[in-house]
Amino acid sequence: MARLPAWMRRVAGAAGVVLALAAGGATWVALDQTGAPEGLGDRRELVVLVHGMGRGRASMWTLGRTLEAEGYRVLNWGYSSYTDSVPAIGADLSRDLAAEIGDAPRVHFVGHSLGNVIVRWTLAHEPPAVPVGRVVMLAPPNQGSAAADKYARYTAWLMPPIAELRTARNSTVRMLPAPRGVDVGVIAGKYDGKVSIAESHLPGERDHTVVPAAHSFLMNRRDVQDLTLRFLREGWF
Repeated sequence: MARLPAWMRRVAGAAGVVLALAAGGATWVALDQTGAPEGLGDRRELVVLVHGMGRGRASMWTLGRTLEAEGYRVLNWGYSSYTDSVPAIGADLSRDLAAEIGDAPRVHFVGHSLGNVIVRWTLAHEPPAVPVGRVVMLAPPNQGSAAADKYARYTAWLMPPIAELRTARNSTVRMLPAPRGVDVGVIAGKYDGKVSIAESHLPGERDHTVVPAAHSFLMNRRDVQDLTLRFLREGWF
């Protein structure tokens, strides 16, 4: 992440917040009074939230507030699914996380839909320098998605990652290995409409549960937030 000019660091230090522009989208980076990332000296566990295709950080905001209220430090990470591929977005996540992880003893991930594929790419290719604790996957197309098969030919020009979510054996999502040494919990929606329950399963997952929800707003449900917290703490739903 590019170093800010001195005058901007002073303003950001006084305000406590600066908007850092990342290649894949805008990410809010909290700074302390010296202009350094706020995570320095903060020994809370860090939870990284990664939203889904065509969405933004606002879609994960209520979940982030819930996690913060329970004592976690939260990085609600944003990116654009209209410009880059999964590997490019994953590399952006890895870079931004390295800059913001601070003194967190370990890091967890919670993704929604495409966000889970980005998390998987990052863990497989450019994992964080600190231990990874647990990963909660909300409506993940872990086996690809029949919906992506149907719409990729029409929408890949607008959203390049959709072609990487196809069910073909050589698609990006099907080629990614399952995270090693990491507890993975999957929450699928019974009425998802975009990712079937069968498509959500990941080999080696520690737990899997289904809630009576559709795809787009699954992360805003109170039961899903409670299940996410339980898995982060205990490793089961």
